[in-house]
Amino acid sequence: PLFWSVSRDGSVLGYLLGTIHSEDARVLEYNSSFLEKLTGSRVFAMELVPDLPTLAALAERMQLPEGQDLEQLVGERRFAAVKESLGSYGVPVSQVRTMQPWAAMMTLSVPPPKTGLFMDFSLSLRASGAGVKVVGLETLDEQLAFLEGMSLEQQLALLDHAINESGRAQEVHDELVGIYLANDLDALHDHAMAQLDEVPEEARAMFLEQGIVARNRRMLETALPHLHAGGLFIAVGALHLTGDSGLLRLLADRGYDIAPAGWPFNGQP
Repeated sequence: PLFWSVSRDGSVLGYLLGTIHSEDARVLEYNSSFLEKLTGSRVFAMELVPDLPTLAALAERMQLPEGQDLEQLVGERRFAAVKESLGSYGVPVSQVRTMQPWAAMMTLSVPPPKTGLFMDFSLSLRASGAGVKVVGLETLDEQLAFLEGMSLEQQLALLDHAINESGRAQEVHDELVGIYLANDLDALHDHAMAQLDEVPEEARAMFLEQGIVARNRRMLETALPHLHAGGLFIAVGALHLTGDSGLLRLLADRGYDIAPAGWPFNGQP
């Protein structure tokens, strides 16, 4: 399931929720039992706190160095496809030209935003509104390191996949939300891996090792001091929970007891 309690010696020290990057109303409507656990926590930990300085720094990092042009990096044909795909996101051509290849890829990997109220942001607002301290499990440098560390060839492989799938972004997203709301982390993991199977092996391996596995270990180490103090609520992307290197396994390996903590949303899975 998506939502877990984390205990040691019979005492609940916190909760761990796998989230999905979605504005779908069904993942924004939480039941009272879940909200009591969230707002009754001492610390809310998310991957990256989306405050204004962080968002401004992210916007800057998504841009190519002055004097560089995306068309020169990716070629005329690929640039035309990127330009066409990003047109539906309202991104002007002048801005497309200055985007890092990985930034264009990440933008195309999700449907165009409508409200900006994604699940993790919604949870952080509820937590901070209840007086819960909000912290990030990563810095912006740490989160972007694997993207910026990819070779141009690896970035282009992922960009090509994003371009090919851009017409299906909403369809793929809706499929993921449906699997997510079925409360099945394993099925969600399998669906994501099937998508990555279409990416060349080198880029896929880099994405998994640096974008998932290494980040899982880093987020765990950042979370542990808060967890030892108790009252911690962790909300990170659901794919960070699954598999042999996922947070559930890492916590269990550290001697914590993990147990399903109930269904977070209104209605039933």
